[in-house]
Amino acid sequence: TLPKETSTTLMDVDGPGTIQHVWVTFDPKRYRDLILRVYWDGEQEPSVESPLGDLFCNSWQRRANILALPINVNPSGGFNCYFPMPFRQSARITVENRSPEYLVGFFYAINYVLGPVADTEAYFHAQFHRTNPLPYKDDYVILDGVKGRGHYVGTFMAWQQNSDGWWGEGEFKAFLDGDTDFPTICGTGT
Repeated sequence: TLPKETSTTLMDVDGPGTIQHVWVTFDPKRYRDLILRVYWDGEQEPSVESPLGDLFCNSWQRRANILALPINVNPSGGFNCYFPMPFRQSARITVENRSPEYLVGFFYAINYVLGPVADTEAYFHAQFHRTNPLPYKDDYVILDGVKGRGHYVGTFMAWQQNSDGWWGEGEFKAFLDGDTDFPTICGTGT
């Protein structure tokens, strides 16, 4: 049971170590109400902050099967994350229940191993952004202000259509390493 309108700590462990697997299951009508936050090495601001449903590629308060190496949502509703998540000093994971009622039936398991973490291993980061509605002809910014080395592993997008006749086509632009007027990568289609 998760108390209403409160945060609960799911994990708080000293490292170094690596989270290997996260499994969560709960009622789909709460996919946007539960906010997962992950803090590495004593951070004050989380490196991961997202509604659980969106983090596991499930939005609109409906479950969808996801069959991918890093994220897997099985037919019975279990959310699985296999992204390796190294930490050097500590890892703390919380979940906030923004619902006005208690959530009965929240289950989770976090598997991790303690041991050395190489200097070259990257921290896991995830963000949730929402703009509703997006002003006409404005670009929707997926990621901004990132500095340093790392691997961009992808984006999960869910949108609703607010006008007739739009089929979801858009232009993808990636501005890298100081690009201003023209992006390094530009492609059609979302």
